[in-house]
Amino acid sequence: MTDSENPDRQQTSDMALRIAAELPYLRRYARALTGSQETGDRYAAATLEAILADRSILANDETPRVALFRAFHMVWSSTGTPMDASSAPGLEQRAQAMMARLTPNTREALLLRTVEEFRHDEIARIMQISQEEAEELIVIALREMETSVRGKVMVIEDELLIAMDIRNTVTDMGHHVTGIARTRDQAVALGRKERPDLILADIQLADNSSGIDAVNILLKELGDVPVIFITAFPDRLLTGEKPEPAFLIPKPFTVEQVRSAVSQAMFFATTETLVS
Repeated sequence: MTDSENPDRQQTSDMALRIAAELPYLRRYARALTGSQETGDRYAAATLEAILADRSILANDETPRVALFRAFHMVWSSTGTPMDASSAPGLEQRAQAMMARLTPNTREALLLRTVEEFRHDEIARIMQISQEEAEELIVIALREMETSVRGKVMVIEDELLIAMDIRNTVTDMGHHVTGIARTRDQAVALGRKERPDLILADIQLADNSSGIDAVNILLKELGDVPVIFITAFPDRLLTGEKPEPAFLIPKPFTVEQVRSAVSQAMFFATTETLVS
C-alpha cells in the first residue's frame, strides 16, 4: 500500500517533513538557551526522541513549529538544568551560573519572542502558561538583563546605515562601542587595539572579505569573547557541520532582537574585565 492509499502514513510523513524544516531553528533556540551548541543539540535530539516515543506530543491543533517547540519545552522543564552542567567549560559554565540568577522562565519567553519571533499567544502554548504570563516574563527578562552589566562592544558591518542603527541601539543600552569595522582587516586591527567584551558581526563585508574569518582570527588572539552574527545569510551558519554561533540574528532585524541578543550575550559572558 502506498502512502497515498494510507492517509495516516501520509499524514505522518508530511508532519516529519515539516518538523525537519524547523529543526535548524530549534537548534538555534536550544543553543542560545543553553549557551552551547553541543548542549543545545543534546536537547534537540532528546526532543526528537520524546516525539518518536510518544507521537501524541505533537498536538494536531498546533502548527508543526509550535508543536515542536512545545515538545522541546516539555523536555527542558523536565530536566531543569542543561545536561552535563557540572562539566561545562568556559563561557558555557558561566552562562549556566548566570541563568540561575534570573527569574524562572523569563529567558525562555524572551528568546521565543525576540529570536524565534513567536507571537505571545504561541509562546503561551509552547510554555503552557497564559498569554498574560508570557508577556510579563518577557518584560522581566529584558529588565533583569539590561540592568545587570555594561561593557565594550565592537561592530563589524559594511553597510553604513545598518552599522549606525546597531551602534545607536547598543549605545542607548549603556554599552561603549569601540568602533565600526567594514572589512576583515579593519576588524582585526580594531579588536587588537581595544579588546571588546562582545562582537557583533556581519558575514559578507565591503571588500568581499569574511566577517567569519575576522571573528575567528580575533577569538584565537583574544580568547573567549561572545559573538552575535547579524546577517542576511543565516543558512551559512546553521549547517550543523561546524561550530555555530549561540546568537544569530537574520537581516532585516528589529531593535528588539538586537537589544535581546546583546543583553543576553553580555549577561552570560560577564567577567571582571567588563566596565562598571
